[in-house]
Amino acid sequence: MALSSRSVTIELRRVCKSFRNWDARPFSIKEFLVNLSRFRSGFKRGETVQVLRDVSFSIHSGEFVGIMGPNGAGKSTILKVISGIYLPTSGTAISHGQIAPLIELGAGLHQDLSGLENIYLNGAILGFGRAAVSSKISEILEFADLGEKIHMPVRYYSNGMLARLGFSIATHLPAPILLIDEILAVGDLTFQEKCIRKINELHDQGRTIVLVSHDPKAIASYCDRCVVISAGGVFYDGPAEHAEAQYRAGLDLNLMRSPVENQD
Repeated sequence: MALSSRSVTIELRRVCKSFRNWDARPFSIKEFLVNLSRFRSGFKRGETVQVLRDVSFSIHSGEFVGIMGPNGAGKSTILKVISGIYLPTSGTAISHGQIAPLIELGAGLHQDLSGLENIYLNGAILGFGRAAVSSKISEILEFADLGEKIHMPVRYYSNGMLARLGFSIATHLPAPILLIDEILAVGDLTFQEKCIRKINELHDQGRTIVLVSHDPKAIASYCDRCVVISAGGVFYDGPAEHAEAQYRAGLDLNLMRSPVENQD
């Protein structure tokens, strides 16, 4: 089906996002060091740091879109704007349909609750009632494959176990939009391959999927299209098979410091 005949599911219009640098005096040496490590790039206290600059693109229903770019380019911030975790400083972000965000390990999970209890909690956060979650519980448990550890508080889970639980919840509840941020890098190879098979299955069902990855080969293999983010702006937006070349060309020519819109 041509994109022109599909409805727009996600639309970002000239989105900018800024964060205010640490203003308050640190309460301890530890807090000072955390702030120092977080803002080593020369920003002064109280300055505003602009992470996204005039980002515009649309994603149609059923597309599988990759987002790629160097560390700190703003990829994860874009996903958080799409999911509503962050509000744009300016511009507009519109999403049509429920979103299952798989953005950070442990996000939406209560550390003192068991894995099983967190399945219901996370389902409620995503807008699904207890009956809807219960109808999928056996599939979620089978995919996560945590055994008796599903009854253990998630504060004792390893990163791999958190990834298993979070991915299983997000992909087995019927949200039409799935956002995935590098979480597949966690866990063993067998589980990563299992996740990829599940993602492809959801794509075949017509779900809209947005995948953030540093792996150009994964983007080219799984995605229809790729948006390359550089310095907080759109550097390239086009077929996924050309994204790696565009990304490397930008790096080689030192263009990644000046984001520009790709011209078709």
